[in-house]
Amino acid sequence: MFVLELTYTAPVEDVDAVLEAHVAWLDELYEKGVFLASGRKNPRDGGVILAVAESRGQIEEIAATDPFVGAGVCAYRITEFVATKTAPALERYRETLG
Repeated sequence: MFVLELTYTAPVEDVDAVLEAHVAWLDELYEKGVFLASGRKNPRDGGVILAVAESRGQIEEIAATDPFVGAGVCAYRITEFVATKTAPALERYRETLG
């Protein structure tokens, strides 16, 4: 599992200019089962995405396709973690240490 932290590198007005394309990109990855949750940070200086994928490399490739990245309005910080405990609705994503 991965936490993708977005930090805006441009004024919010520039971010908003690309927001519709970013939301369409999010929707596509939700449909593929890659993204589990996402939203803006408060204060609004970026966002957070909770994702699942086979590898960090796959997540890095996905993040690079974000319209925000293409427009140069955000940077990503990706943290991989082992989800050993989850809410019941996320049970299928639980992992074991071993």
